Parts: sequence; C-alpha cells; structure tokens
Amino acid sequence: MNDLNEAYAREQLTACCRRLYERHLTVSAGGNMSVRLNPDEFLITPSGMNKGLVRPGDLIKMNLGGEVLGAGKPSIEHRFHLGLYKANPDTGAVVHCHPLYCLALTVRGEHIRSCLTPEGVLLLGEVPTVRYETPGSLELVDAVLEQSAAPAMLMAQHGALTQGRTLDEAYNRMEELEFQAHLQLLAGKAPELPPAEIAKLRKMVK
Repeated sequence: MNDLNEAYAREQLTACCRRLYERHLTVSAGGNMSVRLNPDEFLITPSGMNKGLVRPGDLIKMNLGGEVLGAGKPSIEHRFHLGLYKANPDTGAVVHCHPLYCLALTVRGEHIRSCLTPEGVLLLGEVPTVRYETPGSLELVDAVLEQSAAPAMLMAQHGALTQGRTLDEAYNRMEELEFQAHLQLLAGKAPELPPAEIAKLRKMVK
C-alpha cells in the first residue's frame, strides 16, 4: 500500500466516522475505526468519544508495536486493529461498528447469508461470526484474528467489523454488511443466488 499523508488521513478518517454516525451504523461512543499511514503506523479513534463529534486532532497515532505516538488514549479495542494490520499487509483500514441489524442477527443466534444479492457476494464474501468475548479483552483479539482473512465479520452480541485496502473500501463493506443483515431479516428464508452464479461472481473479485 502507498503511504498516506497524515493530515489528509486525519481528515478522511474523521469524515468516515461522521458518515458512519449519520448513517446510523454506530451510535454514541460505540465502535472504533482506524486507517494505516504506512507499514508501521496507523491512526485510530480515541477511547470513549462520540463518533459523530470526532475531530482530526482527536485521532491517536500508534505504531504496530502498540506504542502511542503522542498524546491521547486509543480505543480499548486497538489491539485487534493492530493485529489485523500485522496479519494483512494489504489492509489499509479497519472499521468496527455496532449496526442495529447486524446485532439483531447475532443476538438471535443467526449467521448472515451474504449471497442473497450480487453485491453481497462481491463486497463481502463469506462472512463468519466471531464468538463473543469481553470488549477490549485479549480473548476478543484472539477471536477476531482467527478470522483475520475475512473482509467482513459479525461479532456475536457485539457488532460488526470490516477491513479494506482503503478507508472507502472498509466503509463500503460496513454499509453493505448492514444492508444485507436488514435484507435477511426482511426476506426470511428467501433463497440465495444459485451456486453457479455465486461461483461466477467470486471469480470476478479474485
């Protein structure tokens, strides 16, 4: 991935946080979002701040050694962001939210079916559900990293997580994930696309 100018990255991540909040993909201080600056550094949202109110200067700079570079307290869940960046050199952004319909599926004990529409197949692929672990715990980090190759995942009774090569890609996956969860709750047991069509679509993203 190309290195990002830090001032530009701060503006872009702040705008992403505001968009997530305005789209009701996260509420209050819930969730955490980050963007990679270069192979060893990233910006992440601060602990306990309403995502609709985050400003560029509020974002916390960290390195992949887990050190805070400057002032501020990062999200308590910064460790799974760090782990995903280490596991996936091509990942440029990570978005974790608490979207209502994604959460509704997980509290009902349902897995998401991402093959109801072509967009679900193309943007999300197979979407695993990460087992519940206490937010901020090392156990949750381990659970997320067990699915580190997935571009999108649900988190049991907790929320959803997406990653992408760019911040826009990670954001788009989160928006699509919530759309697919809403569609599934509305459509019930409606059939997925035929297997041959799913295979054809998956070849398009390789």
